[in-house]
Amino acid sequence: MKKKSKLKKFLKVLGCIVLVLAVFLVVINLIPPKKVTENNPFIKAEGALPMIAAHRGGGVSNPENTLMAYRAAVREIGIQICETDVWMTSDGHLVYNHDETINRTACKEGEADVVIAEHTLAELRKYNMGYNFKDPDTGEYPYRDASEEEQERLGLKILEFHELMEEFYDTNKELLFIVEIKNGGETGYKAADIIDRTLTERFPDYKNHIVIGTFHPEIEENLRNEHPSLMRGGSTAGAGKFIITQLFGVNLFANVDFTCLQIPTSFKIAGIKLNLTRDTYIKRAHRRNMAVQYWTINDADEMRMLIEKDVDAIMTDDPKLLKKVLKEYEK
Repeated sequence: MKKKSKLKKFLKVLGCIVLVLAVFLVVINLIPPKKVTENNPFIKAEGALPMIAAHRGGGVSNPENTLMAYRAAVREIGIQICETDVWMTSDGHLVYNHDETINRTACKEGEADVVIAEHTLAELRKYNMGYNFKDPDTGEYPYRDASEEEQERLGLKILEFHELMEEFYDTNKELLFIVEIKNGGETGYKAADIIDRTLTERFPDYKNHIVIGTFHPEIEENLRNEHPSLMRGGSTAGAGKFIITQLFGVNLFANVDFTCLQIPTSFKIAGIKLNLTRDTYIKRAHRRNMAVQYWTINDADEMRMLIEKDVDAIMTDDPKLLKKVLKEYEK
């Protein structure tokens, strides 16, 4: 009898604990989370289709991270967001490129590495950034023989940070930008200074149209403390924290303060593949007024899946394809 009595007491206590935990989880999910920003231009209008973010300008149709690519993306395709990366040159200029070298896009096979940080802007300007672009239809390299004059005219020289802003500032004030600072440490701090100063002094209307990302925690901290007026994308750690707290239903404890959740559709942790397109992630991000953007999506069916999940933006190397898919949903 005593054993039965103890078991009943244990089960009652256990039941009470489970009930308290259940009530706790319900309550913390009902409490409205703090908004990361009141006005977030990266959240699409209600009922609108996702925005097109041209990843590196759209490297499928044009040489990536070139003025040629961004001109075509904005003026011909009508994208809403330019996505790109910046590196610091040896003489303190901030230029657009994805890799730390320009070899993949601008150099002959076997050529010694041309590291951006080890060269001046003038030295980098000698290269044709469309040299290795291969036309997807013809299989040819259409810009390899372009003269210096043609490279300048077509927009195939390496771009400084301000030049992309300057190209569209007077004609496309609604244009948005996603920029990742690639350098870490002191160089990354200088990059953040250049971005903030350039926007403040030369392109003030774009200052609330740009979100800055980084994979370096010290740069994220610097942006938070030294450049609070700049919107930030979630770092790997920040995005991971948000996803994990949503996964376990304790989103109130996701103490995140970034403007855009920029994630792939899936991610592997310890061999386990996590689906990052769950509706709860998108809805809870929106409760915080946080935009949800997925990268890098070049498959039409995957685009359709994200469109139907009502995400804010889709980053793609092929904005032409995404534009075509979006037209299927226009009413």
